[in-house]
Amino acid sequence: MKIIFFGSSSFSVPSLKSIYSSVSCVVTKKTKPKGRGYLLEDNEVKRTALSLGLPLIEIDSFKDEQAKQIADFTPDLFVVASFGLIIPKWALEIPAIGPINIHPSLLPKYRGPSPLQWVIWNGETETGVTIIRMNERMDAGDILYQEKVALQPEEDAGTLSDRLSVRASEILPGVIDEVRINGIHGEPQHEDKATYTPMITKEMGRIDWHVGAPEIIRQVRAVVLWPTAFTFLDNKSLKVFKIKPAEDSGTKKAEPGVIVSVSSEGLEVAAGEGSLILKEVQMENRKRMPASEFARGYRQLTGKQLT
Repeated sequence: MKIIFFGSSSFSVPSLKSIYSSVSCVVTKKTKPKGRGYLLEDNEVKRTALSLGLPLIEIDSFKDEQAKQIADFTPDLFVVASFGLIIPKWALEIPAIGPINIHPSLLPKYRGPSPLQWVIWNGETETGVTIIRMNERMDAGDILYQEKVALQPEEDAGTLSDRLSVRASEILPGVIDEVRINGIHGEPQHEDKATYTPMITKEMGRIDWHVGAPEIIRQVRAVVLWPTAFTFLDNKSLKVFKIKPAEDSGTKKAEPGVIVSVSSEGLEVAAGEGSLILKEVQMENRKRMPASEFARGYRQLTGKQLT
């Protein structure tokens, strides 16, 4: 079986590695300059494909000339995992057997671009991996395989992505074997149960200290990969990577956003309801570090206002 693999993020890599011996070509989003120096940094899928000696096509859209090369490989199957571009109908019709997609949620719930983040932000207790036959509608195709996964107590989008990507890579070869023998046959999704995830934006990372501590904790864990939760201290951006509830979080100790205390655990900050502890932070133009270490660089943090 000849497979073309589509992927552009770290979530894609374990699945690519699990089937690479059947992969004729890898398609990924074209690398774009980033950072202050606008340096080109290859994504993990590109690096993996090159290390495995696989042909690689990089595109910005399916209008690119390079996209037309996909048909030249005469593939039997498309396998798509966190690709980041919508594949048009003409391309979906290229593979002889069809296209399948790995989606990190329990479809039809959490369709769209950001299921990992919104599952955590919404406080769900379980999610999963779903493999579907692709059609023209986003994440709406027939379900070939689905497996539930429980969320761990301090799960963030990074750890959840890692866990689901590994599980998807374990499931995928068996699904492909079934498809090779019997074709693509699945169960239609229940449209009345479908929910959709909006794209995460940079502004969604800003912490509103007036909401309750549990919601802020979910937010920080949801956006840890990008844009990363942030607030302002002395008019400078302060990113928050790790956070936990304070032990007596139900007690109101100060106005929202005020640093209540500093300890070896980190910075305790009052929220609109309860309080929480910032465990790992990064001040603008400084390195990421434990909040307790960050505090040692200040004469007095207690009483300061985060905005």
